[in-house]
Amino acid sequence: MKEKSHRNTILVEEAEIISNENFPGEQFVMRVQAPGCAAQCLPGQFVHLTVDPKLLMRRPMSIMRSSKESGWIDFLYKAIGEGTKLLSQRRAGEIINLMGPIGKPFLIKNQRPLLIGGGVGMPPMIAIAESLKNKKNKPFTILGSEVPFPFKPVPSQIMLPGIPSGVIGSMPLLEDWGIPSRLTSNQGYPGCYDGFVTDLARHWLNALNESNLKEVGIYACGPHNMLQAVVNLAREYDLPVQISLEEYMACAVGGCAGCVVETKTQAGPKMQRICVDGPVFDGYQIFS
Repeated sequence: MKEKSHRNTILVEEAEIISNENFPGEQFVMRVQAPGCAAQCLPGQFVHLTVDPKLLMRRPMSIMRSSKESGWIDFLYKAIGEGTKLLSQRRAGEIINLMGPIGKPFLIKNQRPLLIGGGVGMPPMIAIAESLKNKKNKPFTILGSEVPFPFKPVPSQIMLPGIPSGVIGSMPLLEDWGIPSRLTSNQGYPGCYDGFVTDLARHWLNALNESNLKEVGIYACGPHNMLQAVVNLAREYDLPVQISLEEYMACAVGGCAGCVVETKTQAGPKMQRICVDGPVFDGYQIFS
């Protein structure tokens, strides 16, 4: 059997916390110095880290950004449980132990990528966007949140076909990269589309001509219900779709089989581990 390319790449590092910035909605962006992981990570991969010496169980965190040159990685998380609340109390200069990069990354196959991220599913989309920022064909990124975004939205100067008037909110980092983005929420935030990420995506897809539509591939990460809606959208337009699944994990390296998901294959149903067989899967294999 051919060995998967993302195997045997996991490192264990003592990473120094550079910053742990707090945003509204109990959201945090942590930057750590982890040169080994930063040198190898790809969009869609994650790290498994020890949040605090008081807890033995690690927590998986999607990699949002990384710098091979400077050796840092960023991840976004919400302080909603014991572990992440302890992590939110960690300070610059402290050391955390991490394993990574882990998992199968996104494979960008399409000339016109549509990136859809919801909540803490935003980081892998930002990672993809950064990997494509110097490409001729820029991806279109839709980010959704029902709490304030972990950044200050800015009015986009990048025009897009089909986007309703007044929907101008964008992520400043993506705007700086020249990558078009729009924000969605049901909370009435200024400049954001009032609705779901898939609703806004449909506006954009409907504005494309037949030739451009054939160039689109969808890439997504977020809550289960959002991912199912994204796969349904892809099916509606007959588009390829890759999704990244999120799950509680014990070992995160494939040993405990505690994060399995049923996938549909040509040979029939198959149980696969989200940590190492994923977290990225063909969306049609997950949602029939």
